[in-house]
Amino acid sequence: MKKFVFLLAALCMFASASFAQKANYAGTWTLDTAKSKLDERARVESMTMTVEQTETEIKVTTATKRQAPPADAPARPAGGGGGGMGRMGGGDGTTTYDLSGKETKVDIDGPNGKMPQMLKATKDGAKLTLSKSSSFSGPMGDVTITTKETWELGADGKSLTVNREQSSPRGTNTSTMVFTKS
Repeated sequence: MKKFVFLLAALCMFASASFAQKANYAGTWTLDTAKSKLDERARVESMTMTVEQTETEIKVTTATKRQAPPADAPARPAGGGGGGMGRMGGGDGTTTYDLSGKETKVDIDGPNGKMPQMLKATKDGAKLTLSKSSSFSGPMGDVTITTKETWELGADGKSLTVNREQSSPRGTNTSTMVFTKS
């Protein structure tokens, strides 16, 4: 009996590990704002992520519609700061991560021309962590913006929870975004 219980436990662990390694995030994901906890500075009205995944990489294309800033918000200086979250820290555009766990460098368009961005994807069980970091010199000195997202698929594969932490000179903000697969 003990051997049977041990064998059954080992089989369950193997099946769980196999699922975690093969978790497939591919598809079109729509943000459920009612179930999400969004940082108020993000002003997200709606968001769609299109994810393409192979054995070696994951490509994420994001499109976001934002609410207008409050009427009493200070005006932004012309050409200032790269337009909010932008591509530097989790905004719209396409980012491709290497799923081998190695850090890769890409050049993106920034407020002062091309700038390097470091990307890394790591798997931990059933979770996928996507990290990006950009550093550049601006009018106020050196700036570093980092974003870390932890992705977790729902048991049915139709929901995706993304916990995002973004750090910049403006501080750190966090969001929990819940997406449904279209």
